[in-house]
Amino acid sequence: MTREHRAELLRHCGFVFWLTGLSGSGKSTYAVQMQKRLHLCGMAAFILDGDNLRHGLCSNLGFTPEDRSENIRRVGEVAILMAEAGLIVICSLISPYRADRDRVRASCRRDEIPFAEVFINTPLAVCEERDPRGLYKRARAGEIKDFTGVNAPYEAPEAPELEIRTWESSMDASLAALMDLATGLAREYPRQPDAGPGSGI
Repeated sequence: MTREHRAELLRHCGFVFWLTGLSGSGKSTYAVQMQKRLHLCGMAAFILDGDNLRHGLCSNLGFTPEDRSENIRRVGEVAILMAEAGLIVICSLISPYRADRDRVRASCRRDEIPFAEVFINTPLAVCEERDPRGLYKRARAGEIKDFTGVNAPYEAPEAPELEIRTWESSMDASLAALMDLATGLAREYPRQPDAGPGSGI
């Protein structure tokens, strides 16, 4: 079975869609809404969320810089395997370090998996106002160490495929931009010389 066979079955290729941003920026909201829209278009998508992954695959990792890097490495490798199977993999993780995200991009390029980095750009003050789980408040009180944006750094993407400035763009407009990028990636699969004509979306 080749990727072309899977793409023909699913009517799209697999790829990795990496949403990065501060805690409370809206990554999970965008990921869920995007998954719904992709499914309505008949496209198979799955979300890898940082919080859920830390309960299983990455349950032995903490929040030191080294553990954060290993967390992203593991998620990236799982995402590549899922994309290889033909799924659209929406990764929703803070992923604060630029080098770690670039490493995932390089791994995707190595395996010829389309990859897009999307920066959910929400000001820190807005994220702190939302703070649905009280994490920022606890971090400011010194109860949480190495919390991104408070006592640990966040390195914003320098050249993401897409930047969503949440204070300027409505949810509908942002989702439209995300879907435009996603449907473009779904057609990007590099065909091998002996592959037959594939199906479009």
